[in-house]
Amino acid sequence: MASGTIRYWAAAKAAAGTAEEPYEADTLAEALAAARRRHAEHAEFDRVLARCAFLVDGGQVGSRDHATVALAEGGTVEVLPPFAGGAA
Repeated sequence: MASGTIRYWAAAKAAAGTAEEPYEADTLAEALAAARRRHAEHAEFDRVLARCAFLVDGGQVGSRDHATVALAEGGTVEVLPPFAGGAA
């Protein structure tokens, strides 16, 4: 099982109540499931997470199944909620 860091940004940081926390998981799906359990008392956390984009070690996850995204030892998962601005 790999261990690393999950970093939360903007609304995800507010919903989690922390800027970062460790993960111990083999896949992104496992890391996010553990994060959901840790933050179950914050109802907004799951809603924000559902709208987020993810970077794993700097690479975009995009629409890939999170269960297929392997996490590396010492890796970083960036949790990026939609940001304001831009054209419609």
